[in-house]
Amino acid sequence: MSEIHTLTKELQKKNDSKIVLLVADGLGGLPLAPGGKTELETANTPNLNALAQRGTLGLSTPVIPGITPGSGPGHLGLFGYDPLEFQIGRGVLEALGIDFDLGPNDVAIRGNFCTLDEKGLISDRRAGRISSEAAAPLCEKLNKIKIPGVEVFVQHVKEYRLVVVFRAAGLGGNVDDTDPQSTGVAPLDPVARDEASAKTVEVAKEFLRQAREVLKNDAPANFLMLRGIAKRPPIPTFEECYGTKAGAIAVYPMYRGLARLVSMDVLDAGQTIGDQCARLKQAWNDYDFFFIHFKYTDSTGEDGNFDAKVKRIEELDAAIPAITALNPTVLIVTGDHSTPSKMKSHSWHPVPTMIVADRCRFDGSEAFGESNCRLGGLGQFPAKYLTPLALAHADRLEKFGA
Repeated sequence: MSEIHTLTKELQKKNDSKIVLLVADGLGGLPLAPGGKTELETANTPNLNALAQRGTLGLSTPVIPGITPGSGPGHLGLFGYDPLEFQIGRGVLEALGIDFDLGPNDVAIRGNFCTLDEKGLISDRRAGRISSEAAAPLCEKLNKIKIPGVEVFVQHVKEYRLVVVFRAAGLGGNVDDTDPQSTGVAPLDPVARDEASAKTVEVAKEFLRQAREVLKNDAPANFLMLRGIAKRPPIPTFEECYGTKAGAIAVYPMYRGLARLVSMDVLDAGQTIGDQCARLKQAWNDYDFFFIHFKYTDSTGEDGNFDAKVKRIEELDAAIPAITALNPTVLIVTGDHSTPSKMKSHSWHPVPTMIVADRCRFDGSEAFGESNCRLGGLGQFPAKYLTPLALAHADRLEKFGA
């Protein structure tokens, strides 16, 4: 356990409080022009603004200043795990997200179907974003690959994405991706970053050799690339660290995987934020802590679509009354990172964060947006301290020391 987890484990206090962590993926943004408003500030958000007038605002830093996080580190920070201490491979998250039971001899990999031209060069890294209906039978074909001494599992995730798991003794999880992140070049060979992963490289090469033959007539998905090759690391459970029974309400596999990684119960969530709020109400009496994930503020930001991100924020705002009607003791609204439409990517910018509770020290904020958060009472703080702050506002931590 890290020092902070050792401390919070000692100070845990039980009560009947309810904590809701609402994560709008990629929430933070930028104005399109100097002096303008961000997506969050542009959106019509009467419900979020009303919460801001009752709560305390600030800006959370997912990793350290200047570092752009992936979704994994971003969420681990929000869950109270130092993302520099707990580094998790994408393959592990994808596998857990589809309920694959990873064991100690397993190496998990996120696969992307891709398109190779007649020269063997990548013409499309996502195989034209083929449908799930087209991709699932291809995964079934790959699942028949046999490698002596190794169990091979291939399962479809969504559209062009799949999970590959190798199971055998002596496999390491420190292997470079085979995706070169560009087109017009050949896929990379897997390369071990340590001696313990040399066997994994040989297994991956044989798998890819057979996969090329299996998929050769299946254009546009006539090959695949391997990413996030990793083993599941030991990590203390959320309940062990923080004394709360947690339920996760997330639609996308990766975020379900992140919740499962810290041993949250992953609940069926439907497909819309309305479905998620209905599931929250249904499970309200069964858990102390709820993690709700909203994806589309991130995907619209990555598309560079400012107006679409604004509309998604307004969609999220419309769901707020369904959450507040349950009268949570603590409600947190934040993001795992910023995804400014202007940049079409994740960024290092601190993330708007709001805590609403009866124990808040009100800071005079009038609205929920980057400018108000910059002046808010929480200040700018590491995201890994957000969960302890939530517990404190819920009266779930005893006094430290005499």
